[in-house]
Order: sequence, then C-alpha cells, then structure tokens
Amino acid sequence: MSSNGAVQVREAAVVVSGLRVSRGRTSVFDGLELSVPRGQITGLLGPSGCGKTTLMRAIVGVQKTSGGTVTVLGEPAGSRQLRSRVSYATQAASVYDDLTVAQNLGYFASVLGRGRAGVDAIIERVGLTAQAKQRVESLSGGQKNRVSLAVAMLGEPEVLVLDEPTVGLDPVLREELWALFRSLADSGATLFVSSHVMDEAMRCDRLLLMRDGQLIADTTPPELLRETGTSDADAAFLALIERGESTGRHAGPVEGDAS
Repeated sequence: MSSNGAVQVREAAVVVSGLRVSRGRTSVFDGLELSVPRGQITGLLGPSGCGKTTLMRAIVGVQKTSGGTVTVLGEPAGSRQLRSRVSYATQAASVYDDLTVAQNLGYFASVLGRGRAGVDAIIERVGLTAQAKQRVESLSGGQKNRVSLAVAMLGEPEVLVLDEPTVGLDPVLREELWALFRSLADSGATLFVSSHVMDEAMRCDRLLLMRDGQLIADTTPPELLRETGTSDADAAFLALIERGESTGRHAGPVEGDAS
C-alpha cells in the first residue's frame, strides 16, 4: 500500500477497497470502494435490497466475501482486536425474549466483562426505564429494537454499526434516538447508520447513497442538495437516479466530494 493509502486507513473508521460479494450467481458488490470518517454519523441510505445490510455485515466481519478488503480502525474487519471496539445492532432484535430488559443488558454486560456499571444509564438513554423489568417478549417491535441498540452501546464502543435502528418507531422516538446518535458522535464515537427513510439523510454528517449494489453518491447533506438543485433528500435521490439513467451509467461521487 502506498503512503497515502496508509494514511487513509489510519484516519478513517472504515475503508472498503475492491469489495466483491456474490449471492449465488448474482453479484451484490463488484469492486466497491468507500471510506467512512471517524467521529461522525455516516448514513447509508437506499431502498430495500440495495445492499445496505450486506455492506454492514462486511464491515462487522461476518459477511462472506469473494474479494477485496475491509479495514476497520486500522484492523481487518472481524479481527479479534476489534471485538470490544466495534458493536453491531442488527435490523432484527438480537436479544432474549424470556429475559427482562435489565436482565438482557446485565447478561451482555457480563459477557463483555463490564459488570452492571452503567446498565441503568444506558436503559435510560434509549428510553426504556419504564420497561426495564418487563420481559422483552411483551415489548413492541420498536421497543425490542431499542433493547438491541442498548446492548450495542455497552462498553462504549468506538464504532457502532446500526442496521435501520429507527424502523417501526413513531416520529417522537425517532427524534429522540437521533439526538442520542448525535450525542454519541459528539463524544467521539463513529456511527454507521442504515435507513431507507430518506429524510434521515439530513441528520447525518456524511451520506452514502446506494442503489442495486452501487454507490451512487458519497457526499454530505448540504453538498447533495446543492449539486442536485433540490430541496429535500427524496428529490435529490431521484435526481441522482435520473441522471444515472440518462447517461446510461450509475452516478458517482457528487462534485465537490472530499473523499
């Protein structure tokens, strides 16, 4: 690797180089390239089936790949050195239904060797103090997702990979969670948040917009609107798609992108 490439790996939270992933005979990614800055909220947005979850699994190190590299905090994705530094909240709640919220957090905290210190504070931060003694099986889908988010926050990881964490939540709870994401980023954490709700794009520091396994834009919210001449993320996404179709190719990083 060149000295410039070494600097990029060291300064970025995630660097994906030439990533190839296939599902049967279908290519999901064919040489994907991207870099995710540290200490920011990076939004991965696009319609269902565009490859968001596959990319997130590759970043965590649990996705089978057929080529390329994924580097996280300067280490190969999924390596032992990252186990306490990177957390992953899947789209489906990954907690125990027969345990209470507090019991789930206590169990996962013990697995991480953290003890119960801070568990109550994390439960409060995700807005589940009133449900702390309820079994997870009695919670709504959105509440279960917040339990998974709370588990992901244990141990103050440096990188949080969150797969559609706001799905199924009402507008008030979505607002509260995005305020939480911002506070985590402000404290130095790197968040990688996927969503198919385009209005969440404007809450991110950096945007990766995907369609059909292709990265059609790597940009910032203000630059996205400026370059497409639109006033909201939905219109900007459609403008990028139309531009790609009119030229017979997928759109690349928008003009002025700093990556």
